[in-house]
Amino acid sequence: MRVAAAIVLLCWSPASMADVLNVEFKFTPYTGDPKQDEVQTVPGKARVFINNVPVAEQDVTRSTVPVIFDERQIAPSVWVPVESMGPVVRRGKNTIRIEFQPSDPKAPYHGQLTWASVTDQVTEGESADGSFSSSNQADEGKEDKPVTGKLVFERSFEAGFAKDEPWHHFPAVSDLPQADRIALAEVVKARGTGFGPDFAGVYRALEGKQGLQLDEIRKAKCLDAAYAAGVRISPVAFEQLDFVVTGGPEVLVRGKKGALYDFGAKSAFEKIKGEDAQMCAGVVISIAYPAQLAFARSPSGEWLAVY
Repeated sequence: MRVAAAIVLLCWSPASMADVLNVEFKFTPYTGDPKQDEVQTVPGKARVFINNVPVAEQDVTRSTVPVIFDERQIAPSVWVPVESMGPVVRRGKNTIRIEFQPSDPKAPYHGQLTWASVTDQVTEGESADGSFSSSNQADEGKEDKPVTGKLVFERSFEAGFAKDEPWHHFPAVSDLPQADRIALAEVVKARGTGFGPDFAGVYRALEGKQGLQLDEIRKAKCLDAAYAAGVRISPVAFEQLDFVVTGGPEVLVRGKKGALYDFGAKSAFEKIKGEDAQMCAGVVISIAYPAQLAFARSPSGEWLAVY
């Protein structure tokens, strides 16, 4: 993260020698003059796609935000740290696309996209006025353009830090016949009906999820506590499923109205005894039963849940 900004004349730790740990993108739709200290954000909805896969959707509200650093970067409305995006990111070349639809399609505004690589080394320097700078960022850039109506930014980036998954190399899916849709719906259904003792299917779905300690979750028995409290999980009807072909190996399955699973009455969660058990169950269930599931078809034709 940037500590200070200055025009670097002398570098003591060359960024070209550093390893890239992350790539960050920041986006803001705005009105006003970025030469001033503040601008106003434009209300609307932003959508983020990585490798043509929708990964985030965010509402942007109208607010006054600061313009920071000598580079006149605007405080972001949308921040995408690529390293946290999981297996949707490929080792090597990737593409990010940010689409923004303003609430008022007829009002002119600007969109600013900035990017930077986060490295494992700090670069220090001295400017002409004698001030010092220190940063672990490299390959910084900015694009700013005027627009009326929908705005789209698209940019390629390298992610040598990403984990190379076997399914990344599965054949791309160009279409999805009805038989495949039915097969995927059955997998989604099986995960929902698998919520019950001994929760073997749920634990299998959680294997490999970063930050989860499955042994500790099993010992806590918070899923058992949730089931005992009356929590039940069921997928939405087949007619309410949306199947998204991305052009890569992944096919997304999600609910047309946003939810892929029905979690029943909120009161059931409130009946889980103990705050720790409630929190544990809430986190685990939200990860095991997300708003969308991604599948890839192996060369043998088997559909595998990949994230």
